[in-house]
Amino acid sequence: MSVYELFGRLGIRDLGARRISTGASVPVLALLVAGAVFLAVGSLMSSTFAELTVSGVAQGSVFASLALALVLIYRATEVVNFAQGEMAMGTTYIAYQFTVWGLSYWAAFFATLAIAFVAGVAVQQLVIRPVQRKSVLAVVIVTIGLLSLIDGVVLWIWGGDPKFMPAPFGNSVYHVGGVTMSLTDLGTIAVSIATVVVLWLFFQFTKLGLAMRASALRPAAARLVGVRVNWMLALGWGFAAALGAVSGLLTEPNQFVLSPTMMQPILIYAFAAAVLGGLESPVGAVISGIALGVFLNLLGQYGGYLKDSALRLPVAFAVLLLVLLVKPSGLFGRAAVRKV
Repeated sequence: MSVYELFGRLGIRDLGARRISTGASVPVLALLVAGAVFLAVGSLMSSTFAELTVSGVAQGSVFASLALALVLIYRATEVVNFAQGEMAMGTTYIAYQFTVWGLSYWAAFFATLAIAFVAGVAVQQLVIRPVQRKSVLAVVIVTIGLLSLIDGVVLWIWGGDPKFMPAPFGNSVYHVGGVTMSLTDLGTIAVSIATVVVLWLFFQFTKLGLAMRASALRPAAARLVGVRVNWMLALGWGFAAALGAVSGLLTEPNQFVLSPTMMQPILIYAFAAAVLGGLESPVGAVISGIALGVFLNLLGQYGGYLKDSALRLPVAFAVLLLVLLVKPSGLFGRAAVRKV
């Protein structure tokens, strides 16, 4: 008997349904189609608009990676990991150190992902697990403390002065139909898409991925069929840490500099994307992250007095607030139903 059949007998009937359901309503799907049509028409009419859209997708892919990491942890623990951005920053410094020691960028990239995964598992087992049964506030305080600890360790080891890493994609640009696209943007999009696809395949078509989803959805039922729920949650933290590392490693080439504060604004935008898409929806996190990146990029060009970069964050949160007033569970979230 397969793991999926065992879960089905225990009443986890919506696990299979979630393979194809995104939680999006008809108005949300209509909004997405309208947005896609708007971007397509705008790109056909203006090469500048097309260039901004491509670079916005690249920026949004970074937001989506970190937002997906936040969603993975929230689905498992119902807690937002406020240290997610600093964990991404810390692992990026580890990749930098590998390049200083002579490793190529991509060798450092994959070595860092492995280290990030192990570190995520260790954090869950050694730091989060002892307090996860006490209260949500206790876990939140621990993640904030972890944030401060990572900041201190990075400053202690590498200092606060900017660092520079090799360009992973080079500095080439391509011209397609009058539209200029940098290889850095195209590479960022490709790596982000590949990461999300690999993760989706893992969770959809492997027994371990199915066990992890069941542990987050129905932990008591999962324990009854022999799933080691605590270890599944630890693996979830490991995957989230690896996703965060991808986000950090893709942020540095776009900012051209590595600094201890580089992931702080990215975390805020990723959190906005995660809430906008629905904190329990991985699909929503990815789509909302990309949409937010495109929106901010277009705002910087066509936003009039809102072009000021200092106003982009308040505008993003204004849009977020508007959506949540209309649909509090997020665009792709499901309203919680509790029996009393």
